Amino acid sequence: MRPSIVLFGDSITEEAFGEGGWGASLANHYSRSADVVLRGYSGYNTRWAARVAGRAVASIASPVSAVTVFFGANDAALPDRACALQHVPLAEYKDNLRAIFALLKKRWPSVVVILITPPPVDEDGRLRYPYAHDFSGLPERTNAAAAAYARACVEVARQWGLRAIDIWSRMQRFPGWEKSFLRDGLHLTPRGNRVLFEEVVFALKDANLSLEALPADLPLFSDIDPDNPVKSFEDQE
Repeated sequence: MRPSIVLFGDSITEEAFGEGGWGASLANHYSRSADVVLRGYSGYNTRWAARVAGRAVASIASPVSAVTVFFGANDAALPDRACALQHVPLAEYKDNLRAIFALLKKRWPSVVVILITPPPVDEDGRLRYPYAHDFSGLPERTNAAAAAYARACVEVARQWGLRAIDIWSRMQRFPGWEKSFLRDGLHLTPRGNRVLFEEVVFALKDANLSLEALPADLPLFSDIDPDNPVKSFEDQE
């Protein structure tokens, strides 16, 4: 059976199969080698994700080779601003990541789990695109808060021997990241999606799940014997 790569996260994951999305690019990249399965839940934090993770993956029947866990953007919402409902304290955020990891490893003992930090926050963008009917004039998220959750995510990965993608740090290495990578101060533009896609491909390659390491699903056209096509299919049964 074709292996699966599961994307588990919040709205940035839910949008991943949109035009130019990092999940769509990943599905195209592995089109003959693996199925990319989307489990994105807009607005969710790790408290809610840990509670529903079992149900979220229950219907996935094929063998799962890797899962990306991409939460923290909502956990990092400030507790005294418009998105207070989504806020999760830092210590609990780390505990929830550990709980999600433990559940995934119990279901698929050999699965590769890749933690992704929350992205940076462009506070000017959040003011231009305020949450719902928030007229406070204050951003409900800040880059400083996102930084604390990014560090916590990397710390959990280090403690458990997991791969982590520090997208918070990676994006800020590029001049003009605020508008180039974030369309509203939080969610990704096509360029932002491209950066994340490249980081995920690199992490999967590091886990021996590169395109070259995975066999193609069924014979490639170039490998089909023109004199005996049926034999080419029988060899893979």
